[in-house]
Amino acid sequence: MVVPTYNERDRLAELVAAVFAAADTHGFALELVVVDDHSPDGTGQLADDLAARYPMQVVHRSGKLGLGTAVVAGFQAASADVVGVMDADFSHPPSLVPALYAAFRSTGADVVVASRYVPGGSTPDWPIKRRLLSRAACLLARGLSPIRDAASGFFVIKRSIARGTTIKAGGFKICLELIVRSGARSLVELPYRFDDRELGQSKMSLREAAGYLVQLRDLYRERLSGSRRQAPVYRQLSTAEVAALPCP
Repeated sequence: MVVPTYNERDRLAELVAAVFAAADTHGFALELVVVDDHSPDGTGQLADDLAARYPMQVVHRSGKLGLGTAVVAGFQAASADVVGVMDADFSHPPSLVPALYAAFRSTGADVVVASRYVPGGSTPDWPIKRRLLSRAACLLARGLSPIRDAASGFFVIKRSIARGTTIKAGGFKICLELIVRSGARSLVELPYRFDDRELGQSKMSLREAAGYLVQLRDLYRERLSGSRRQAPVYRQLSTAEVAALPCP
């Protein structure tokens, strides 16, 4: 799992412990790749210290270069055949990582996305304005992909697809970028509860929102100008189906 970080020192050690505890509980090997954008709060140094205790790598970058490019850097450093992405702030539950991997193995999908917007997913305590903006952002992408949560930053994907796809947007909608540009043939979405950040600042900004609109424009242009691809096979997993997934 790739974890991009910028000023995440307060929660990083807790997150790393929780992710590896979830993997150990289900008996599968996990590698964590922290990609730090020269955090002034010492996140990078803490990550180095944790790497001496856990099977993880740390990629240090010179500055805040964008979440999308951080994810790509993490994919390049990863050694596993299956790679994924999650946030460092516990908005993405570490306990769901084994389920993402189990769904990937059970369904044979190219990409498995944790979704706030399929039945069973939720965004508790969000104000109505934020809900509307997030839903609108996902609806704008429906012409590109059947994924309901196109803005999700919590997913797993075949490494061969991730590394073989040229990313042109540096923003944080890396999942949509990978799905559209790679021509992934099989997509699975499963529900999760998005818990808002307890510490730190949200990554969302007006600049990121504007970048997303530019990204959508470019992806729609590519879709319209390129050869017509067969629509991917798409499946939603229910909460009960996720609970019944065989352990990895």
